[in-house]
Amino acid sequence: MTNLTIIGAGTMATAIATVGVSGGTSVQVLSRNVDQGVQLAANLGELVTPGQVGDALTGDVVVLALPYTALGQVVETYAAQLGGKVLVDITNPIDFATFDGLVVPQGSSAAEQVAVWAPDAHVLKAFNTTFAATLESGRIGGLPTTVLVAGDDPTAKQTLIDVVEAGGLVGIDAGVLSRAQQLEQLGFLQITLASAQRVPWTGGFAVVR
Repeated sequence: MTNLTIIGAGTMATAIATVGVSGGTSVQVLSRNVDQGVQLAANLGELVTPGQVGDALTGDVVVLALPYTALGQVVETYAAQLGGKVLVDITNPIDFATFDGLVVPQGSSAAEQVAVWAPDAHVLKAFNTTFAATLESGRIGGLPTTVLVAGDDPTAKQTLIDVVEAGGLVGIDAGVLSRAQQLEQLGFLQITLASAQRVPWTGGFAVVR
């Protein structure tokens, strides 16, 4: 059975851990503030094991639930352990100085940068077009929350989609890893709309199938 390691213990990490636990998936949560991971485990139950960044990875799927600016250092820390792992980037690399664009070069994406840093991992882009509240509730309006997954390895994508769907959400294969460019633009648009209070943080874009 697939196990998750989530690096980070913020709202998105909590929401993704909730999805995993809902589907019966064991979740290792690694954070710099160990108390956050301990509290998360207390809230979600015995399937969650807290730890500290630097501890050995136990998950087959590793989720980087961190700001884009923190990814490089963490990937470097775990470089020797990431070979063969499914490595999931959830970031939206927004330029917070201007809030008017992304900090990655045009024609690239945060996920593609992660793939450069971790060439032996199966890198995916996912969760960046969903707010934490909609992951935890499993709904956007009257529709199930949909997680779009981009990556170059079909088996890796299906592994994550299986975890998502076991947790009660819908997973959709969004294509190759370069589709992360469009997903990050979509995530950026959604965040700007929510920040301007034009959509709620409990809402967002839904997919009708």
